[in-house]
Parts: sequence; structure tokens; C-alpha cells
Amino acid sequence: MSVPLTPPPPPHEHSPHGGWQSPSAGQVAAASADGPATEVPDAGSTGHGDRAGYGWYEQDGPGMKTELREAAVTVVAVALGGVLLGVLWWWLAPRVPLVGDVAGDNWVVYLKDTEGEQAIGVDGTFALLALAFGAVSALAVFLVRRRGGVPLVVALGVGGLLGSLLAWRLGVWLGPAQDVIAQARDVGKGVTFDAPLKLNAKGALLAWPFAGLVVHLGLTALFGPRDPDPDPGSYPYPPADPYVPQPPQGGFPKL
Repeated sequence: MSVPLTPPPPPHEHSPHGGWQSPSAGQVAAASADGPATEVPDAGSTGHGDRAGYGWYEQDGPGMKTELREAAVTVVAVALGGVLLGVLWWWLAPRVPLVGDVAGDNWVVYLKDTEGEQAIGVDGTFALLALAFGAVSALAVFLVRRRGGVPLVVALGVGGLLGSLLAWRLGVWLGPAQDVIAQARDVGKGVTFDAPLKLNAKGALLAWPFAGLVVHLGLTALFGPRDPDPDPGSYPYPPADPYVPQPPQGGFPKL
């Protein structure tokens, strides 16, 4: 009777999930008694460093709850900057001179300088200050959290818009009274007084969020963290170690 030259394959255990597992500890011990000991990788080891199982899928960045919490804090912090913007706008904006006059029994108010550009300067001052605040807020947010994220970017834009609205209403409140007829009566006929602070170009309210988003995007693109190059051996699954059959102790039997 002839003996087959090909040694029988090592015993394997069939996994209930449909895959093959490495021999158990008892089988390894029994096999070591008949032949040379071979190192069997642990069941949770992949043979690639200290990564085990699905350990190479690590969580990228903070969780969603943390991102939403940081976004809420960003909205409040950026919006509060509108207080400073409103004060600076009220302080730096040019004054629009008005003059009161009496026509019959009624008071009328008109511009002292009909060709003056003070009203345009009021809108331009607000827009320039808002652009500067948008750039500064974007830089501050980027320095605090360089990783970025969609919630943080949305919070930066929403906070900038709320800050612009707060600055607008605060500047109007700090400025001269809105009742120009009452002011003309108080100062007298032909006396110059300042017009109420008014923002005619409402599009200037978008200067802060626009500048914040653009600057933050540029900073993230230039100085943001980079994702490491993926390891070709760990995606999508690490390659399995090839099985090399070992000859039994003493060699193959002869015919």
C-alpha cells in the first residue's frame, strides 16, 4: 500500500460566521508534540503591529456632541463681538449734518450739504469694520480649533451675522435721536445738528460672515492638519499571512 506524499492540512475550526479561524490552543499543543513548534498568531492579531481586529478604524476627531457644543460656544462668542463693532461704528462713522427751518407753522429738516458723501461714509465704515472683525474672528476660531468641521464653519457664519445685526442696532441706539423734528426744535432754526446713525446699505451686514468664512477656509487650506497617507496593507483589510505547509518530523515517508 502506498502512502500519500502530500501531508494532510492542519486542522481548522469553522467559525459560525462563515470564516476559518486559526487552530485552538489545544490543537497547537498537540501539534507541537508531533512536530516543530510554530508560532500561531493570536486570534485578535492581524500581524501588522499592535493593531487588533478592527482597531485600525479609529475615530477621527471629536464626536458630534462635542462639535455641536463647540459650535454653540463659537456662535455666542462671535456674536458678542458685535458689541465692540457697534461702539466703533458709532465712534468712527462720519456725521451727516442737518439743518432745521420753519415753513409756515411746520418744521422742515434738510441736508446742510446736499452734495456731501457722509451717508456713504457711514455705510462704508460699517462694511470695513465688519470685514476686519470677520477676519479676526476667523483667525481666533482657527487658532482655538485647527481641525475645523462643518458645524464650526456654520457657527462662524451664523455668529458673524448675529454680530452684525447686534452692532447695527447698538450703533443706532448710541447715535443721535431718531426724531429729527424734535432735535431741530431743540437747537433752533438754522442750527446744524447730526442726523441719526443709519445703515442704508443692508448688504453690509453680510460683510462679517463672508469675510469670516473666506479667511477660515484659506487658513484651513494652508495651515490645517493633513490626513496621513493610508497604509496600503491595512485597507480595506490587512492581507492574510500565507500558509506554508511544514514537513513532518523526520521528512516525508518513502515508498
